[in-house]
Amino acid sequence: MSQDPQPPSTADGGAPEPDANSAAVRGEIARLREQNADLQERLHARPAISLAQGVLMERYRLPAPESSFTLLREASQRFNIRLHTLADAVVRTPHSPDGPARATDRVRTPPPPLPGLRISGADRTHQGEVLSAALHRVMDITGAGMGNVQLAEGGRLRMVRHSGLAREFTGFFAFVDSPTTSCAQAAEHRRQVTVRDVATADVFDEDSRQVILRAGSRACHSVPLVNRAGVPIGMASSHHERPLPGFTRAQLQALETTGLMVGRWLSWHRNTVVLDALDHLHTTATAED
Repeated sequence: MSQDPQPPSTADGGAPEPDANSAAVRGEIARLREQNADLQERLHARPAISLAQGVLMERYRLPAPESSFTLLREASQRFNIRLHTLADAVVRTPHSPDGPARATDRVRTPPPPLPGLRISGADRTHQGEVLSAALHRVMDITGAGMGNVQLAEGGRLRMVRHSGLAREFTGFFAFVDSPTTSCAQAAEHRRQVTVRDVATADVFDEDSRQVILRAGSRACHSVPLVNRAGVPIGMASSHHERPLPGFTRAQLQALETTGLMVGRWLSWHRNTVVLDALDHLHTTATAED
């Protein structure tokens, strides 16, 4: 006669204890993933800033890296520009003995209009405000609960704004320079890209796929932010909890309009506010000679 299977017993013969270690293990794995994300982000960010420091040291004959970093930080804070963005501009902007681009030699234009964007601050020259508004506009159109904005700098995409995404995700994708993401594909082909199901799409490498899935994203959509020449200078992406059937023509048109509008604003910002910061940096450095 068969007997019902008995539950496993503990060493003292009592009922089995819940697996107390499982929660601790999961917590430790999550902690290590966040730590790894932090390290990866710092590893990718440091070379660009160090390169800019070297350029400034050679250009202005500065005595130490600390002097060049102080110049970068002061100009970054004064003009509300992220340090990494300013460092990228130092490296890529042509320079002359009179400065990179003197404000007196440039035609001044107001920022382009941004209809449809809800900007909380009154200052429409503030990049952070504009990009936050752009991200929420894209998320509103696509009905997404998560999303991020990246800027094209130094030949790769750097994340500058995000909403609803886990720390592991934002650290892992802080810098994207490989083609195995939807945002990179959208930048390369200069068009919107929809990934209807992250779990099965062949665009991702396996590490990227798993990070996205762990963030709770099963689908994503990337919108290039393009300048007047149609060149992507940024990317806005929405992330969705469930696989996507796709978007309507009206949604895609609204997203394209947003990408054009924000891309032109970013182009204006680079050619106005960022150049003002470079001009200020040059004036400060030469005054210290």
